[in-house]
Amino acid sequence: MFRTPPASVSYFLAWIHAILGAALWLPTAVGGVVAGALAPTPARPGVFVATTVLLVLVSGLFGISRAAAIRLGNALLHAEIPPTSTAHGWTTRLRSAGWTLLHAGSGAALLTVMFQALFPAAALPILWIRGGGSDATFYGMSPSIDGGWSGSWTLFVSLGLVTLVVAAGVGYAGLLRWAAPRLLGPSAAERMAAVQRHADQLAHRNRLARELHDSIGHTLTATTIQAAVASTLIDSDPQRARHTMGSIEQASRTALEDLDHVLGVLREDTEGTPSRQPQHTLTDLDALLQRVRDAGTLLDAVVTGDPDQVPAPVSREAYRIVQEGLTNAMRHPGPVTVRISVGQRRLDIELTNPMPTDQPVDAADRRGGRGLAGIAERVHVLRGEVTAGPVTDHTGQSWRLVAWLPLRSTP
Repeated sequence: MFRTPPASVSYFLAWIHAILGAALWLPTAVGGVVAGALAPTPARPGVFVATTVLLVLVSGLFGISRAAAIRLGNALLHAEIPPTSTAHGWTTRLRSAGWTLLHAGSGAALLTVMFQALFPAAALPILWIRGGGSDATFYGMSPSIDGGWSGSWTLFVSLGLVTLVVAAGVGYAGLLRWAAPRLLGPSAAERMAAVQRHADQLAHRNRLARELHDSIGHTLTATTIQAAVASTLIDSDPQRARHTMGSIEQASRTALEDLDHVLGVLREDTEGTPSRQPQHTLTDLDALLQRVRDAGTLLDAVVTGDPDQVPAPVSREAYRIVQEGLTNAMRHPGPVTVRISVGQRRLDIELTNPMPTDQPVDAADRRGGRGLAGIAERVHVLRGEVTAGPVTDHTGQSWRLVAWLPLRSTP
């Protein structure tokens, strides 16, 4: 963003912008003179003007002219035009050409007003101070200026002419600041592309946040529980304690791999370095279930069907759904039941764990936090369905997560 300069500085910069615009006529006028000299005598003025205007328009069709106009508009007019690429097609090129003509024409008009007004604004009071007279001619008129108070009207005329110049400068700056975003700013297509890029960036960030939450969150939960178990067994059952510490090491390595993948995606965005694809799919489910068991959680898992037949994108998301469901379940004591069924057209996932009898239902509804929101996003992206909440059966009250994912598009 640009910071608005003081009014006096901004006004001065606008005049510089006008002078640069008027200067655009100089090289094109040479071409107009050449074309006028080759034309018949009666048509020379028209050919000169038409050729000069055409050359100004042509000079604005180039990308470098557009880039320079944007920089000048932002620096001297405080137009706040967002930077855009300089080659977009004829619509953008024609808008740039229109800006070039407006810049050159309004700059020349402003300088003409300035010189035509400031000369008599200075000359009339000088004549009055020198005692008056009628020798000076302004615009075909030779006003009679008397000496003394009767000629003091020249001061008011001079002040009016200076005010006219100031107003013309303010009007010039206002006009071009209004026109700059419309002629030099992004087109409708560019604005839509920018909105799409922003939406893609947000979706990308959300995906990375889900990856970090699911992988790192699961590992921290599991290792915290495993560390607590190991500390209680280190004296009574050293062998099991060592096994538990080994599970913590393996889980930490897995989390580092997940973190390396996410950082690789970020490097791909900033450096163009290809990142590794996520490795965890349903084929890695056994290792995940074993880590949960090593943390001391009683786990009953049943997988029907062939996980290798699940498409890779669905398999990766299903792994994360199971991982997040187990992470939530591990925060509460009790056995966990996992049921995964691979069918012809859909993959069904169900996780159930008992709810503490002293935990209010409304608190249980909230315990999933960001995890349940991430699960819902994953499922909805794949056009599946998910439900999660407390259920009551013959065993008491439990928390159940049920999700299904389509394995192929419905014909």
